[in-house]
Amino acid sequence: MINKALPYYLEDRSGLYTGSDFDDIYDRLFLRVARPSASPTDGPPTALMIYNVGRRSSNQRDYRPVQREPAVALEFGSNGTLGRISFMGTSMSLPMNQYLKKISLFGGSLVRKFEASNGEEYRWTYKSDSEHEWSCTDSRNYIVAHYSLKPPNKPAFRTSGNVLTINEAHASLAIELLASLTIMRHIAAYHL
Repeated sequence: MINKALPYYLEDRSGLYTGSDFDDIYDRLFLRVARPSASPTDGPPTALMIYNVGRRSSNQRDYRPVQREPAVALEFGSNGTLGRISFMGTSMSLPMNQYLKKISLFGGSLVRKFEASNGEEYRWTYKSDSEHEWSCTDSRNYIVAHYSLKPPNKPAFRTSGNVLTINEAHASLAIELLASLTIMRHIAAYHL
């Protein structure tokens, strides 16, 4: 029996969590993480917006403002501290520490869980295996998404080499997976 389900391979164009386009190589999904237009581009982000942009970005970084409302707003505190996550179009807005919870009181910050809109619990883990920088597993410990940056010593031909992979069965959670991954990468960047 042949598995016809294709994961979503979202090429992360810049590799920077503070601003990048995520384009599926099969043209099914196009997401963008960007700072608000009036936000300073240096220093810790005060806010990041996640958009479902509906079209592929060009090979050159596309800096035009997005002509859509964001799907998610991530607001950070001073000096990069965690702030709030807000899902636009819903009334869901809560502190990031409540959305992405540590697994245990004395556990590390780079393993956290969240409850998605489908009612299931998912867990992001940093470098839990040698193949991926970040892995997201469900309650049965199946990998539903993973993220990898291109190693600096490997060439990339006409692609960035940075990829967020989401299993097809979890594509409806793509915005939530990208939002939670963005927060996890912020936690890692600022040692929170």
